[in-house]
Amino acid sequence: MLSSLHQHSTHKTIQALILCLYLLTLSNHGTPVQANIFIYAGCSQEKYEPKSPFEANLNSFLTSVVSSSSQATYNSFATGNGTSSPSDAGVYGLYQCRGDLNTMDCSRCIQSTVNQIGLVCPYSYGASLQLDGCFLRYEHADFLGKLDTGLRYKKCSKSESKDVEFFRRRDDVLADLQTGLAFKVSSSGMVEGYVQCLGDLSPSDCTSCLSDAVGKLKNLCGSAAAADVFLGQCYARYWASGYYNSPSDSTNADDVGKTVAIIVGILAGLAIFIVLLSVCRKTMA
Repeated sequence: MLSSLHQHSTHKTIQALILCLYLLTLSNHGTPVQANIFIYAGCSQEKYEPKSPFEANLNSFLTSVVSSSSQATYNSFATGNGTSSPSDAGVYGLYQCRGDLNTMDCSRCIQSTVNQIGLVCPYSYGASLQLDGCFLRYEHADFLGKLDTGLRYKKCSKSESKDVEFFRRRDDVLADLQTGLAFKVSSSGMVEGYVQCLGDLSPSDCTSCLSDAVGKLKNLCGSAAAADVFLGQCYARYWASGYYNSPSDSTNADDVGKTVAIIVGILAGLAIFIVLLSVCRKTMA
């Protein structure tokens, strides 16, 4: 009886892993799913108690975020007295979607962040979660409208370019992108790129943030064929035309491939385990 239950449990595990493999396969196709790819997260060290006033306000904030995202691609929310003490139970937060997403895809992306942020940062007084297509952040102190250019994440492609024309075009694109405000796309021959500031920034602070982001793209990623830099309140990205259409050169495709390989290995191991378990049962019968 115990062996039967163990085998049933193992079959359930395999079914779950197959579902994960299927979902990973889906995640590499189509813009709406691409928007849900994890980029980075940040969690405060301070933790709140379950069923505390802060938790009640946080749940209210997350509910408002989901509701608002079906109508607007950006919004901010504020409760509390603006002190830095968690005991005031205040929640300050915002969400924003990438500028090229429509409202429906934005809402799906934000729903995903809301579902994940409590798992990534359990009971945290402050948390941020950046997916490829949207961003969600909340804190117990008021951060809205305050410039933050701290580096949160960078990604430089493994492939590099030695073409002088590529660098000239890239610099043209990045110079043009620095003049962007909310969301801007630019291209110059073989290079494309876009930038975006969070909606709580003033135009002057947005320009300052983008200037820092562009500078970091050049300094941190050098001759990379594609690069992403996320700062506290803005991000910038450029890529060689066709880069994201090349499966062999796409970092994201490589990451998904590695994950799929791991799951396939686990499935193979479990399959062998079941065969051995079956042999043992027959031998003992």
